[in-house]
Amino acid sequence: MFGYTFYWSMVWEKLPELINGAKTTLVLTVLSMILGTLIALALTLLRQQNKGLGYALATSWIEVARNTPALFQVYMIYFGLGALGLHFSSYLAMLLALSFNNAGYLAEIFRGGMQAIPRQQHRAARSLGISSLGTYTHVVFPQLFRIVYFPYVNQLNWALLNSSLGMIIGLRELTGATQAAQSESFRTFEFFIIAAMIYFAMSKLIEGGARFTFWRMFKG
Repeated sequence: MFGYTFYWSMVWEKLPELINGAKTTLVLTVLSMILGTLIALALTLLRQQNKGLGYALATSWIEVARNTPALFQVYMIYFGLGALGLHFSSYLAMLLALSFNNAGYLAEIFRGGMQAIPRQQHRAARSLGISSLGTYTHVVFPQLFRIVYFPYVNQLNWALLNSSLGMIIGLRELTGATQAAQSESFRTFEFFIIAAMIYFAMSKLIEGGARFTFWRMFKG
């Protein structure tokens, strides 16, 4: 096509490096979602107060995370904080940036889910002698995660794709590994076709796994 000659043998030689990059991508995505979820739950509870320092902090976090580019957030953590003397490795900087971004979006998803849970359930749980923490742990959060399950999975996929920004700070996740491999062989088209297929496969596996898990947890 257009006189272009494909050389797939070079891609197969570098395929183990791409697979290792994909593993880094998956681990980074999962860790950032775990941290982002924990932070988002805290932000959601702080937003429930509707006033005070905690509310202001949570609102600011969410607004910044949702209304600035993810690329900007990566730059600020890796280069911006570095200029202030806070130096992070590429991996840690990307983990912090993804977690920050995930927390902002997930907090809004959780807030919407919380509004779908009748307030009477809070009062009923407290009237039974269940503590405030116990009410959230045993009554609110189980319902919340069922309500927000699929938006949560969408954010997981978004985090997977956003992890590709690690390339700009030297991280050898899938995109970084692909960029490094093609720079040695100059076979850009072949390498990025394979990388795109790996991303597509990971995304579809997450989607399929999420549907199966939902069926097993809530429908089975």
